[in-house]
Amino acid sequence: MIVPFLKWAGGKRWLVSAHPELLPSSYKNYLEPFLGSGAVYFHMRPKVAILGDANAELIETYQQIKNNWSSVEEILNSYHQQHTKDFYYEIRTSVFDTAVERAAKFIYLNRTCWNGLYRVNLSGNFNVPIGTKKHVLLSTDDFKSVSKQLNNTELHATDFQTIIENAQKNDFLFVDPPYTVKHNLNGFVKYNNKLFSWDDQIRLRDAIDNAVSRGVKVLLTNADHESIHDLYQNIGEKMSLNRSSVISGKASARGKYSELIIKCYKT
Repeated sequence: MIVPFLKWAGGKRWLVSAHPELLPSSYKNYLEPFLGSGAVYFHMRPKVAILGDANAELIETYQQIKNNWSSVEEILNSYHQQHTKDFYYEIRTSVFDTAVERAAKFIYLNRTCWNGLYRVNLSGNFNVPIGTKKHVLLSTDDFKSVSKQLNNTELHATDFQTIIENAQKNDFLFVDPPYTVKHNLNGFVKYNNKLFSWDDQIRLRDAIDNAVSRGVKVLLTNADHESIHDLYQNIGEKMSLNRSSVISGKASARGKYSELIIKCYKT
């Protein structure tokens, strides 16, 4: 088993742990347009995959783990020994010239910032404060195996539609767009427009509809909100699942929220 090396808001470790039966038993190629931590990808370990994300820094990090994992790990080991509050903010404001250094910075900040949150300011600079985690290197780290898994995988920093349009008959397309589950009952469209606009939701629905018509096996996760149910009214089999929401400053504020799963194939 390969454990994702990043923590990501909205990550799907809970899904593969609690509901592996939702994943197809057979498929040709694996495609994922909103990669994040890649929990489903690493769970399924496909032989051939096309992965994408609009976050260019995220994709560059995967590319460096694929091609230069040992160099990234060496830098992380150095950061592990130097980690302090002052060092965190020094690295956060540092600008590195090489891709391998930028990848190590990305992983370091992901592991030591507040709750693994990725957020940038209007200038595009990462601005999440330091968190409580002290370990830069983890017992679950196996960058060599991650690199090997990524060997036959294409990585693209691109819009989701580009990845979806590459999916063909009998391919498996896992789609996990940015959304929040805390606003399922109030202000969903207004709040989520900051994460993923309603126009993007419509564009995504159209792309998925076209993919299903091509014979692509699609599994979509989204907010369990009436507007999303209406948007996908005639597409796939819908089910509501609960998960624990963990991106919260206080443990007492972390609760269970439903998410919508739309399955467009028979297992």
